[in-house]
Amino acid sequence: MASFLLKAVMRLMAAMLAALALVASAALAREPGEPIRIVWKEGDVAGQSPIYGPNEGAPIGVVEYHQHVDGNELETIRVARFTDGSSDEDTAVARINKTLEGVRGRSIIRDTRGKTIVDITIDVAAGRIKGFYVDGDERKDVDMHDTLDPATYWGPLIFIVAKNFDANVEDGRVRFKTVAPTPKPRVLTMELADQGAKKWKRMGRSFGVESYVLRPTLGWLVDPIVHRLVPSTEFLVEPGKPPSLARYAGPRNYAGQEIVLE
Repeated sequence: MASFLLKAVMRLMAAMLAALALVASAALAREPGEPIRIVWKEGDVAGQSPIYGPNEGAPIGVVEYHQHVDGNELETIRVARFTDGSSDEDTAVARINKTLEGVRGRSIIRDTRGKTIVDITIDVAAGRIKGFYVDGDERKDVDMHDTLDPATYWGPLIFIVAKNFDANVEDGRVRFKTVAPTPKPRVLTMELADQGAKKWKRMGRSFGVESYVLRPTLGWLVDPIVHRLVPSTEFLVEPGKPPSLARYAGPRNYAGQEIVLE
């Protein structure tokens, strides 16, 4: 689905998250719960949007998005191509009816030479994450087995969570699992938390939007520490029927590059 911190800092953060997860398991870590309820019906969608850096200015890339619904199966593909030659690609397949259930997907990251440095596939029912990532000059193969609930969302599926936030919110947040390349794939529990209404100005117009922040949640004991360490990811959603994404500001991937989509 851009520079918060240097790559080395992001890798350190990933290592700290892994260590904190062990502590959190003894502190009754929060679980994501049931698949989210769907209020807004999804359909076929295709389009593209420019990608900006944190200070905006000239676009630094373009993101192409394709969504297709076949019966109760939703397939989304998002490809972000950057002017430096690098690219990110996320595919997510889910069952969608009254709820949204993650099924399978794939995440690919390519460097500025077009070389694939992360390529992982996700099988939710089997609880399997398979592929490889490049750490420095070393390729590392992955064949992980983990518990992946139907409420496992990544890439474009996360915006569907945001769009249906009001129907699923508990204590001001919605929790779910995700699979995140760091570059090693990690299974994390995430929360989308409501930050309240705000005014957002774009091209001389003022919009009323709802602000949501996306962040990992490991348990009440360590969350305050984690939230200070992890860069902020913000969704601005314009209310409507259905709600629409007005702005995304957050990390492009584990490398820590900050991007803005509007």
